[in-house]
Amino acid sequence: MKNEYSGQVSAKIDAPVFKVWEALTTPEIIKKYFFGTDTESEWLVGSPITWSGNWQGKTYQDKGTILANDPGRTLQYSYWSSMSGIEDLPENYVTVTYELTEKDGHTLLTISQDNIASDEAKKHSEENWGKVLQSLKELMEKED
Repeated sequence: MKNEYSGQVSAKIDAPVFKVWEALTTPEIIKKYFFGTDTESEWLVGSPITWSGNWQGKTYQDKGTILANDPGRTLQYSYWSSMSGIEDLPENYVTVTYELTEKDGHTLLTISQDNIASDEAKKHSEENWGKVLQSLKELMEKED
């Protein structure tokens, strides 16, 4: 059974969409803005994606499956966190969607997550995605 809560954050990034897309799908760049995580994926629909690393002294191995990949427009995957304290069951995976729109050399990036268990978890999710998005924005705008 799916949970009713979903969260969403957006930012306008002063970089072209192809640069933002590259940042979303290149493990070496992901590590710079996504809490130092190591990401592995072939980025093909149906293929696995994993994130691993160390967070606040704890080792984690998170995982999911690529659900959509429309370069420069949409990237979507299922996601389960080993640090969530919930069982690794299909109903416990959330869906994360990145949507990109380019206008006048800027990119609007919207990150949404659904199947969130509670309002408190939604706030936590939006806070974390907001940090990721801000870090990505700073990285992209510094490099341009």
